[in-house]
Parts: sequence; structure tokens; C-alpha cells
Amino acid sequence: MRTDLIRRTALTAAGLAFTGGAIAGPVTTAFAAPSTAKPSAQTQTDRKNHGERELGVRYEAQPNFYYCGPAATRNALSVQGKDINVDAMAKEMGTTEAGTNSINDITPVLNKETGENAYRSVEISSPDADAKQTDQLRADIVRTVDDGRAVVANIAGTSTDTDGVSHSYEGGHYISVVGYRDNGDTVTIADSADPTQASYQITVEHLADWIATRGYATS
Repeated sequence: MRTDLIRRTALTAAGLAFTGGAIAGPVTTAFAAPSTAKPSAQTQTDRKNHGERELGVRYEAQPNFYYCGPAATRNALSVQGKDINVDAMAKEMGTTEAGTNSINDITPVLNKETGENAYRSVEISSPDADAKQTDQLRADIVRTVDDGRAVVANIAGTSTDTDGVSHSYEGGHYISVVGYRDNGDTVTIADSADPTQASYQITVEHLADWIATRGYATS
């Protein structure tokens, strides 16, 4: 298993940490979201000629603190009308209570469930994404979403969405990228961690830095 994308972090003073894409500690909101808590991307909008597109997501929150990898993958596959059991995917990914090791464990499952070799892993190994890496991420998201697929990203740290809300996963987490606007300068996230914040938008620059030291699965 790949370990070069894993960032180690110590427990915080509050007794919570994130390791290998797992939330260490109780997650009271990590249950399947009710129908009223679906992301704004639930209704598909196709405006490629206007620099924006969002895919319809059948959102579900992760059922426990360490299933963010399988849950993000399940949400990503739902845009293609697929409903894959998260327990089965977790087994294929080697997910444990420490989480899912890296994006390289996600990509093969995406390819298996789509029935084609559509996805590949891209690493951003530097501590911060540079302009070239950010431009590549933007192009990858636009192309993948235009193809009717979602991107799955392995993130770490804290970032702020376009509404000024902070999202903190200091030791790692997985999210789905299900849309974009402004030609990819802003992207839409489906986040399985908390159904009350199931969907939000973030600039691609912030997302690239969030992915830094880890990677993402794209077509």
C-alpha cells in the first residue's frame, strides 16, 4: 500500500485527530442524510457553454468515523446512477479504523465499478500546490465533470469555502468534487462527514492546497 501521501498528525488538545482519512473520535453526524439534507448538486445543471456544470448526487453521509474513503467514492459513483455498498468498497480499499491509506486505493475501485479504466491517480506531493498543479487540477475537474463523472480527492488540513465557513480535517479526509463554475475557478464539494454541510463550494486554489501532500482520482 502507498504510504508516501500520508501525513501524520498528533492528537489535538481536544482529544480529536484525523489519520489516514479517518476521523478519530465520535462522529455524531456521520449517518445517512435524510432527503432534506442532500447537496445542492442534487439537481443536475449542464451549462458547459457557460463555464459551469453540476452533477446530480444521491448523497449519503458516512456511517462511521473512518469510512470517508468509501463514502466519498459511493457519492462520486452516484452521479452515474450507481449505488454501491460502502462495506463492500471498504473491504476492497483495505479501509480500517485508521482510514483508507491513499487515493491509490480509491482509483482501482472507481475503475472497477464504472467497468472501464476511466480513472487515474494524480499526486500533489509538495506541501503547497504551485500554479501548474492548480491549473492541472482545474482542467482535470472540468474534464471529468463534463464527462459525467465526479473527482474523488484526499485532503488534509483546514480550508475555507466561498461562504467563509472553515472545514478542518487535520490528518486527512476524502471528498467528492461534483461540479464547477467560473470555468473551474470554483468547484462544488460533496462532503460525507456532516450532512448539515453536505455541499459547499471552494476555490480551486484552496482545493489544490487542501490536496497538497496527497492526491486525487480523475478521468
